[in-house]
Amino acid sequence: MLKRAKIHKYFLNNKYIVLDINSGGVHIVDEIVYDILDLYEDSSLDEIIELFINKYEKTNIIDAYKEITSLVEDGLLFSDEIDLEFDYNSENIIKAMCLHVAHDCNLKCSYCFASQGNFKGERTLMSLEIGKKTLEFLAKNSGNRKNLEVDFFGGEPLMNFELVKDLVTYGRKIEKQYNKKFRFTITTNGVLLDKEKIDYINENMDNIVLSLDGRKEINDKMRQTINGNGSYDLVLPKFKEMVEKRGDKDYYIRGTFTNKNIDFSNDVLEFYNQGFKKVSVEPVVTSEEMDYALRKEHLDDILREYEIFSKEYINFKRKDQDFYFFHFMVDLSQGPCIVKRSVGCGAGSEYIAVTPEGDLYPCHQFVGNKDFLLGNVDDGIINANLRNMFKNSNVYTKEECRNCWAKFYCSGGCHANAYYSHGNISKPYKLECEMEKKRIECSISILANLEDE
Repeated sequence: MLKRAKIHKYFLNNKYIVLDINSGGVHIVDEIVYDILDLYEDSSLDEIIELFINKYEKTNIIDAYKEITSLVEDGLLFSDEIDLEFDYNSENIIKAMCLHVAHDCNLKCSYCFASQGNFKGERTLMSLEIGKKTLEFLAKNSGNRKNLEVDFFGGEPLMNFELVKDLVTYGRKIEKQYNKKFRFTITTNGVLLDKEKIDYINENMDNIVLSLDGRKEINDKMRQTINGNGSYDLVLPKFKEMVEKRGDKDYYIRGTFTNKNIDFSNDVLEFYNQGFKKVSVEPVVTSEEMDYALRKEHLDDILREYEIFSKEYINFKRKDQDFYFFHFMVDLSQGPCIVKRSVGCGAGSEYIAVTPEGDLYPCHQFVGNKDFLLGNVDDGIINANLRNMFKNSNVYTKEECRNCWAKFYCSGGCHANAYYSHGNISKPYKLECEMEKKRIECSISILANLEDE
């Protein structure tokens, strides 16, 4: 029987770091402890002393061994795998939705999974009738949960902005009726932003995602207007005005990197230099046949880029604590419960996407693929087998995940990425896995350096 790893250790940014996989314990250790850990479970103290006596003082070896033993006895090192059986979301509560108010777009981004906004179908806008039914559907299917998430999405949601405003008004109207609180967000490319929309969004949206890819030359290669021009100069001033007026409300400026900009840290720094403090740059996921795709031969360079940027990021954070790179954020103090850490985003169960016609899909990346049609807002979830498939896909049902040290950080990865790379939501996308593991290592090493001051 395969012996599963119980710890993961690595050296990064001048820190020796040890993760206890099952307890979640994170330890910053001395080099001597780091060395001894490889032998601790299978060797006696005398054997360890003999092996390291030419490198360390005997008393120091004994003290390090005692330190490890104390952590083991406290269940914080070499802890056993949790034999967890759980009935995830047994009441089929839905708490969040991606509301596709527009299947149309005024950009033609090269890597767009939504086929430039129409999701390989007709270009359509959601009606007020469907929008109201959708909010009511969420309220009625959310059980006792009070706080609900609604992300206005597209295509480009500003192409149906009057509906967005009407639905915010309607949502506020029915909150008391259902004893709910809607938290509205919006994802936009910014082309249609003007003063009125900026002010409205800043007042009514709890969060906004602003789509831009970083440096002008990078952005304009991938994110072009319908007439083929670059979008950078068009939207950057609008995004800057939006953020300057937003105050302390949440936002993210969100880019995508391809094999054309594996040096994506330069795009992150371009955002920072333009005044954006909350930044996310995501790896593109597409067919390997596309000329901009990330492939296996790019992986070493990508992982190296994360490491290089993590060193720079530590210095930036020392000067500016308000600068956040999404993929270097990790909460080690009070993360979600073990069940939530096992199932991830909740797509297809707690989280769904709704099309302009009112059709329900597990998430926005499955929209348009009829194999993943869950139901509609009138009849509810019809395809219970599909919902159960998503509910039962977790780190305990994915063999690759059960053997992975990062399973309780990434929660099994993205279902859509898995499906579009392997045709199976339970078989993780290997490239994503390796990038995620490196981001986790970087994130913890960053915290170790910043909290050590």
